[in-house]
Amino acid sequence: MVTENPEKEIVNLPESVQIIQLKEKKVYLVGTAHVSKESVEDVRITIQAVRPDSVCVELCPPRLKTLTQRNAWEEMDIFKIVREKKSSLLLAQLMMSAFYRKLGDQLGVKPGAEMLEGVAQARQIGAELVTADRDIQITLKRVWRNLRLWTRVKLFSELLAGIFVSEKIDEELIEQIKKKDQLEALMEEFSGKLPGIKERLIDERDIYLAQKIRETSGKTIVAIVGAGHCPGIERNIHEDHDLEPLEELPRKSLTPKILGWGIPALILTLLIAGFFKDGTQHSVQSISIWILTNGILSALGTALAFGHPVTIATAFVAAPITSLNPTIAAGWVAGLVQAYVRKPTVADFENLPVAIATFKGFWMSPLIRILLVVVMANIGSSIGTFVAGIWIAQRTL
Repeated sequence: MVTENPEKEIVNLPESVQIIQLKEKKVYLVGTAHVSKESVEDVRITIQAVRPDSVCVELCPPRLKTLTQRNAWEEMDIFKIVREKKSSLLLAQLMMSAFYRKLGDQLGVKPGAEMLEGVAQARQIGAELVTADRDIQITLKRVWRNLRLWTRVKLFSELLAGIFVSEKIDEELIEQIKKKDQLEALMEEFSGKLPGIKERLIDERDIYLAQKIRETSGKTIVAIVGAGHCPGIERNIHEDHDLEPLEELPRKSLTPKILGWGIPALILTLLIAGFFKDGTQHSVQSISIWILTNGILSALGTALAFGHPVTIATAFVAAPITSLNPTIAAGWVAGLVQAYVRKPTVADFENLPVAIATFKGFWMSPLIRILLVVVMANIGSSIGTFVAGIWIAQRTL
């Protein structure tokens, strides 16, 4: 249980700090808002007052690298990301970053500034620094693979809507989010809109963070986490938890594989049946429907992503072929072509953190455009497959 220790009065800790006694260890849990100037000050005051042996931050090593190294984005291999089918995950991560950066720009504070303050203070006093969060790629994959198609669409729409947010958000509202009753209401709303996401994005990380804090060495620990994680950490920190299951990636569903091979087999069966039933002309017309519907819709998706003309033409040619081959997708081909004809420059990588702050910058960034081309070309090709398939089936059966 959380104990109200007289030390809290003596050292004059901020209201955002909760003290948790773990046998011989004492944990000072600092609940922060990720875009709050006051949270940055709370972190500084707490660490300077407590002088802990260790400081835990709600970051994983890759996120720490991104926040602390200005050239971290420059090391990204966009060709490798497209080839390894990570475009959608990276795009989702950038959308989340764009939302937080927009809030941060309105409040005049860099997103993650309170975590950076914790890192700086830990180094200043010589405390051990612990990155206590689960790797962001594992978190995103666990979220993504457990979502149904419609929920994935809703998730992307929610993230994209965040870039359009125009309302001014003041610091008072941000600080209200740190109150427990407000947090519970916020989590309930989030869970209601996108069921299944809260468990893996919030609840699992509550357990993960709690165990990492519990395992941290030293008798005095300051843990800096988003305020939304505080109740969950307080519930879980007094028991040992096996983190291995939380780091495993869920098995891929067999449904996409079945559909991936089943749909092409069905289309080929319909084409062959049409040939024997109504002759060559019928088959030529069906093939034309397949090529034009797939090609046009995939090319349209690529055009909406402002792909290069060569990329648009590539999507048109690739979609009818790749739709019959589940081992490759039109978006991957189009994305690689876009990356080749419009190779990102060093300046593009350097400007990425600034570009994602606005909708125009997000949409016009050459790097993000490659990811958008992959996603939009695939969406167009998928729609084309179903439209053409139904059309061919209706005229054949």
